[in-house]
Amino acid sequence: MSIQHALLTSLLEKPSAGYELAHRFDRSIGYFWQATHQQIYRELGRMVEVGWLVADEEGDGSRRRKKIYHVLPAGRKELKRWVAEATSVSESRRALLVKLRAEAIVGPTALDQDLARLIEEHRAQLEAYRQIEKRDFSAPRPSVGQRLQHAVLRSGILAEEIWLEWAGEVLEVLHMRTDK
Repeated sequence: MSIQHALLTSLLEKPSAGYELAHRFDRSIGYFWQATHQQIYRELGRMVEVGWLVADEEGDGSRRRKKIYHVLPAGRKELKRWVAEATSVSESRRALLVKLRAEAIVGPTALDQDLARLIEEHRAQLEAYRQIEKRDFSAPRPSVGQRLQHAVLRSGILAEEIWLEWAGEVLEVLHMRTDK
């Protein structure tokens, strides 16, 4: 996932100066996508260069002027393209959370189809974990080492179960969209 897509989402929610955006980012998307303020400013500059953003200068009556960043149609189009792009399982958590926020602004997209595909991949992973559990951890009196190994596997099983429950709820919400 690109920080640019997270920034486009935040700026579509509310056009902002870089400093304001960095602080908003820290308190929202920053909980699941980390970026330094320097990275944010660098990416804002790049997005202005490629035509995704425009920076309007505003003054407050003093000598201090600030740039307020606004998303241009090309930026909205890029965000919509990215949201509709297939998400890999390895990046699914962080990318999917940003894509959901973006879907709320630029949707509807094909995010529901992508999520349905991810659900199937996670179901297959869960089933693989359960087969390993059945095969390797069914001894009546496991050793401490085996119990610790089983604890690692159980962590994966529980994570998949929770993710699948959450994803099912989100898929229902995506299917509720009346503007498709």
